[in-house]
Amino acid sequence: MLATLAVAPDQIARTINASNKPLNFPAKLMRHLLQPQLVNEPFSDPALYVDLRDERRALLFDLGDISGLPPRKLLRVSHVFVSHTHMDHFAGFDPMLRVVLGRKKSLVLIGGPGFVAQVEHKLRAYTWNVVHRYPVELVLDVREIGMDGRGQRAHFSSRNGFAHQPYAAFSCTGDVLHDEPLLRVRGRFVDHGMPCLAFVIEEKARCRVAKDRLAAMGVSTGAWLRELKHAVLSGSPAQMPIHVRWRDRLGEHAMTRSVGELRDVLLDAAPGLRIGYVTDMRFTPENLRTLAPFIAGVDQLFIECAFLHADRAHAQRKNHLTARQAGWIAREVGARAVVPFHFSSRYRSRSLELAAEAQAAFSAPATPPDEDAPADQGGS
Repeated sequence: MLATLAVAPDQIARTINASNKPLNFPAKLMRHLLQPQLVNEPFSDPALYVDLRDERRALLFDLGDISGLPPRKLLRVSHVFVSHTHMDHFAGFDPMLRVVLGRKKSLVLIGGPGFVAQVEHKLRAYTWNVVHRYPVELVLDVREIGMDGRGQRAHFSSRNGFAHQPYAAFSCTGDVLHDEPLLRVRGRFVDHGMPCLAFVIEEKARCRVAKDRLAAMGVSTGAWLRELKHAVLSGSPAQMPIHVRWRDRLGEHAMTRSVGELRDVLLDAAPGLRIGYVTDMRFTPENLRTLAPFIAGVDQLFIECAFLHADRAHAQRKNHLTARQAGWIAREVGARAVVPFHFSSRYRSRSLELAAEAQAAFSAPATPPDEDAPADQGGS
């Protein structure tokens, strides 16, 4: 928790990163799909890496400073969600492209208004006269979400020098930006002096294997269990066959059972994790009305704490939250745990104050942070 933070900023970074594991859950009883981890210490440009346990892939939220992610982790990323295209949230596009080019077949990038054109302009800044010969073709699937929920989409392939290939427009279903059998990602716009996407990553109902019943069946774990879980979570027919293969001291074994038969005997369902990611927004009634139902009850909330509340006039001019405002929001929406990040560099020697202010607002009942804004000292 925040109260255990050490004095040095790098120690704060380690403590915050260590707290990025799902909290308040009995790990021995349930293995969760979502494994969120801030890429950097809280003064660096933002990026949230969400590893998908047992899926051999990951999601990335924002493309700030991603130098801390080794190539093997970047190559796991299937989808990138960009809150907005200020440089500190989008400058990592080039190093990301540098790693995946020639090694990865596809990458989905999702952002707000103007995003397709912004990605295209980045790509056009380079000369692509040799990449068409690379054995592995890279296709960037770029999706742009409008304020009205309507979307534009384009593909950029290394085979044709990343030329713009338009696709049919689409509309989001409510606030759902991405949906698949195991998870969904929602997004809503908040005001940062420009549209900025806040995100909620939702793990769908999670399946726990009852090991005592597994043992009673006389079988052991294997890849078939993952296939069974996928079938259940994706709504496959109960009669769909599952080929159960396992190995023990007596050798290799195999049998076939239906999804319904195995599900009813072996699996217990439980709610999945909900992770919130909120960065770069003003403390306004409109933003609070947008966020309150959207992130209500999240299990873990990553939220910016850019300024101390004493500097709230400066925070308002910069369209950012104070630590007190962030902590208050987390408490009001019923977040089970809060992870502060995106600290202003003006507090390099005062990082504990930011952490303590967020902790105090999150831990104790409080009235809404007042809007009386004293003079501040300027700066970033």
